[in-house]
This record gives sequence, C-alpha cells and structure tokens, in this order.
Amino acid sequence: MATTLRDVARHARVSVKTVSNVVNDHPHVSDDLRRRVREAVDALGYRPNLAARTLRTGRTGLLALVVPDVEAPGLHGLAREVVRAASGQGFRVVVEHLGPGTDRPTPPADTGAPPGVDAVLLGADTVSPGLIDAHLGTGTPLVLLGECREPRCDQVAVDGARAAADATEHLLRAGRRRIAAIGARPDEATGPAQPRTLGYQRAVRRAGLDPPAGYLRATAEHRYEDGYRAARWLFVQEHRPDAVLCYSDRLAIGALRAAADAGLRVPADVAVIGFGDSEEGRYSRPSLTSVSVDPAFLARKAVALATARLDRPDAPPTRITAPHTILPRESTRPAR
Repeated sequence: MATTLRDVARHARVSVKTVSNVVNDHPHVSDDLRRRVREAVDALGYRPNLAARTLRTGRTGLLALVVPDVEAPGLHGLAREVVRAASGQGFRVVVEHLGPGTDRPTPPADTGAPPGVDAVLLGADTVSPGLIDAHLGTGTPLVLLGECREPRCDQVAVDGARAAADATEHLLRAGRRRIAAIGARPDEATGPAQPRTLGYQRAVRRAGLDPPAGYLRATAEHRYEDGYRAARWLFVQEHRPDAVLCYSDRLAIGALRAAADAGLRVPADVAVIGFGDSEEGRYSRPSLTSVSVDPAFLARKAVALATARLDRPDAPPTRITAPHTILPRESTRPAR
C-alpha cells in the first residue's frame, strides 16, 4: 500500500497540514519541522500523487537532470543527491542523456521520459548557445550546473579557473616545476580559453614559470584513452613534465596508465591530479589526488533555484558559486 501524507505526519509527529506545506514547499515552515518531515519522507519512501498535483497546480512534479554523459565518473553521486533534494521538495527526477554533439531540449517523448517536466537541471561544463536557446524556447525553467557562464539562466557554478589554479598551486607546493595540463578544448588554440586553462596558466605564471607551448594538451573528449594518448606524448619529450594537471579524473587515470607504460613512477617521477573525486580515482594505484565539489551542495542549490523559478518566473537570474576542495592522495606526494 502506498505511503500517504497521514503516514508521514504520524512518523514525523506533525499535522497532515504541515506535511502538505513542506511537500509543496510553502515558505512559512520552521527549519526543525521541515527537517523532520523530510526525514520522514525519506524514511517511508513517500511519493506525492502526481496526477492530483497536476490537476491542482498545472505542474507534473517532475524535474529533469540532463547530462552529456551518463557514464561520467561522479555522475551517480550528483544524480543521487538531486533525487534526494528533489524528493524533499515533493518532486521526482528523470535523467536525460544529451549525448555527444546533441542539442536537444527537455526530455522528448521518444526517450521514454515523461512528456513534460516542470524544470530542467542541465549539468555541463560547456553548453552550446543552440542548446540554451532550445531550452529557453520551451519556457521551462532551466538551471545550469557547471562552469559555463550564461547570464539568461539560473546557475550553480563551479569556479573552474580558481579550482585549476588551486590544483596547480598544490603541485607547486609539492615541489613540481614542469607542470603540464591535459584537457584543453581543441578550439582553444584559436579561440577563448576555458576557465580551467586560464586558471592553470595564471598559476604557473604567478610562480614565474614559462612552460613550453606543448605542455597544454588538447583532447577531443575526456575519455580514459584521451588522457592516455596526451600523457604518452608528454612523457617521451626531452623536457618531460614532472607533474600533470588533468581536467577530469578520467583523463588523470589515463595519464596514470601512460606513466606506468613509460616506466615512470607516480609520484616519484611525475605527479598527477584530476577533477571530480571519482570512485575510480579513490581506488586507483596510486590513489588519485583530485579537485572535489560537493554534489549535495550542487543538488540542493540547483533544486532550490528550480523550485523558486517556478514560483517567480520573471525574477532576475541567480548565480551561486559552489566551493571546491583539493583532496590530496598518493599521486601528488611531494617530490623528494
């Protein structure tokens, strides 16, 4: 038998009206009551009656999490936290895969996803203007999660430039001076650099270093093989780097394999740092130092922005910057 509002109220020791207010995100509920109700919702697995809600409010009670790569390391953590945050607000979540090079708006019917969603959370570090236009053209609220800057949308942003600079400075403090970077976009040679490239370049210049132009390696994607190929090229150069900043954990794990195949020891001969704090990185040998952004923070803020936008569709866009942390592990131990 399905869990009801009355069941949640009994578990949380509050009134049915309070549970309804929390589920429907009414503002005049104390933090303590809201916490108790959400804990009860999670414990009992309560799901609101979407059909009744749609008839009453015109909303489906669905949020879409749209991502470019459903297999990307760390995505399961973000998706889990989005589901948890959305559930606390009385929403369910569908996940839509953009796929390489696709510019699709909210989940279409032929994917098997529900025909309509109340808001879209778009997780991507780079988003094409065509994709943004497509989403905005639907009139569905859009929240971006990533490093791209789009003044027309609400956004929970990662400061990629600051994060890359901090990662580079971590390598500098470990005694590294020949620091390369893997993951630049191929078009950065002729166009604007992405934030992580800018952060890397600023950090090495502040340290008074002038790395060779070849130290900035572009990759078509952030796959393991892209990191492997870029690192193999770096490791056969006459002036081989003693550290590599990788723009994702996948690239970094590829670089770890390339170092092993080249007969290099990590971190004795070369240090490696990634982005994303993936499970693969935590269990690699050596374990991978990585830049981490709390997925729970991203999810809570993104869901809050989406639900606020539903209530105030004409409000100015809001941008929230997510904090990041460098998680030191074996792959960047200081050079002796």
